[in-house]
Amino acid sequence: MFTRMLKLRLLNAVAPAYFFMATAVTFILHFGFFIPTIFPSPGTSLQGSTVLHTVVFLFLMFNALGNYIMTIIYPAESAETVIPVCSPHCSDKVDAHYLLNGRHFCKLCKKVILKRDHHCFFTGNCIGNKNMRYFIMFCIYTSCTCLYSLVLGVAFLTVEYSISFENPLTFLTLLPFSTGYFFMGTISGLQLFLVLMLYVWLGIGLVCAGFCCQQVLLVARGQTWCQMQRGQLAENHNPWRANLKDVFGTRWILGLILPVQTAEVCSEDADAHKQD
Repeated sequence: MFTRMLKLRLLNAVAPAYFFMATAVTFILHFGFFIPTIFPSPGTSLQGSTVLHTVVFLFLMFNALGNYIMTIIYPAESAETVIPVCSPHCSDKVDAHYLLNGRHFCKLCKKVILKRDHHCFFTGNCIGNKNMRYFIMFCIYTSCTCLYSLVLGVAFLTVEYSISFENPLTFLTLLPFSTGYFFMGTISGLQLFLVLMLYVWLGIGLVCAGFCCQQVLLVARGQTWCQMQRGQLAENHNPWRANLKDVFGTRWILGLILPVQTAEVCSEDADAHKQD
């Protein structure tokens, strides 16, 4: 049990570092390699394309990082001060102890969490009633940023190294072939690194997109991931629009373009009343 908790705490520290490192690498590749190589001419039309791609990338990155920070600023912790005694043989796979009225005690955060959904290692805290909207928007914009970087990365390899992606099998065989060519000294380490980043962006983009769809579905049903893991049916009988409104607020359109608070934070009494 101690070894497992140590591994989880280590992951809780490594995952945010990985996220910021991947973000910094993506930023450097975009402005240091992609834009100067894909749009090298100072012509008017190409200059307009450069500005457009730069604005789109900065908009996606701003919202991804903004919602990431908001997820941390608004933790889903409870004002509950009594920490329950959790059995060392707790069967919960996410190391959370179930309490009453939708509250869970997270062993990693060492806090009681309201309407706990899951513990996010990339943000280092739990996702619950106060930060679910920011977490979903973080997943959306992270997915968009990664997939957009993937497209620019493919364009860069096409222009700089004359790699053709017309054949659908090119992307599937690119990594093993590039690895072999690197060890034979045919290609540079930079080219191999760019190929690796293509797969990193693809993987993160697809995972975040799938995770986002799952979370939106759970929110619409008025259910959390913890409840689904335990096989508990959602007791929320509100229509799906009302459930989405509770999380995204009435100004949800503003929340789509800016990482700002768009819903009132529910009190513990209101949350408890909904669970009863």
